Amino acid sequence: MSDNDIESTDRDSTGAAEFASAPSRVGGSDNPSGMPPKGRIVLVHLYPREMSIYGDLGNTRCLASRIRRHGYECVVHDHHPGAPLPEHTHLFMGGGGQDSGQSRVEADLEVIGDRLRGLAADGTPMVMICGMYQMFGHAFITHEGLELPGLGILDVTTRGQSTRMIGGIVLDTDLGQVVGFENHSGATVLGASQQPFGRVVVGNGNNGNDRTEGARAHNVIGTYLHGPLLPANPKVADALIAAAAERATARPFEPGEIDDTVADEARTRQVRRLLAKRS
Repeated sequence: MSDNDIESTDRDSTGAAEFASAPSRVGGSDNPSGMPPKGRIVLVHLYPREMSIYGDLGNTRCLASRIRRHGYECVVHDHHPGAPLPEHTHLFMGGGGQDSGQSRVEADLEVIGDRLRGLAADGTPMVMICGMYQMFGHAFITHEGLELPGLGILDVTTRGQSTRMIGGIVLDTDLGQVVGFENHSGATVLGASQQPFGRVVVGNGNNGNDRTEGARAHNVIGTYLHGPLLPANPKVADALIAAAAERATARPFEPGEIDDTVADEARTRQVRRLLAKRS
């Protein structure tokens, strides 16, 4: 995917206020039909500087590209601490980050938390990876016992531990078999009624014990899967896009024709390799 798939914005180290005036960008002209757009979808990337260190920007690029290929216009909005969220939002993505990155966004999450909770309850699709997944839960308890409150959108609680869970991972999910790469020291436990994103076939998942991975509520997915997740698993991307398109247009999703042969073959080979390694 070329850099022209998403027109770039200034990403220097200046303060958030300088980003607030022009944080959005409209995706390029990757519309194979040449027809007028079926609608406009606003995709919000939460904290791309602080919480996107494991290649999770690839999820935003994948979503924007597939939105256009399905025949919709895509506006990507980078949300930085201290800046307002756009008035209309249809889809959110948040990535992983170091502890220092999480601490820099805590205050802003408290400011926008009520709106995020309301949007999630109303069905707005969101995909939160690793650190942002943890912050969408009730709390993160550090290895030293310090409790950092989360948004409570997902009924999960995470506790830091001394060992890391690293490696390839395969899940069985409602959207089919999903593959990715996990790298986390937090052990996440689901509430009694919280559904996981998937069941672990190979790998550690939420905590290495109960074979659950991630969490899913309404149209919100939380997961530890990097890779990035969505280019390797286009069915997950399209489930998010379908919900976003319906919210944006008040009409059923009208998918375009996308050839996912390469992604499907790559995922199948990775699954086969990881299953063979396990045995």
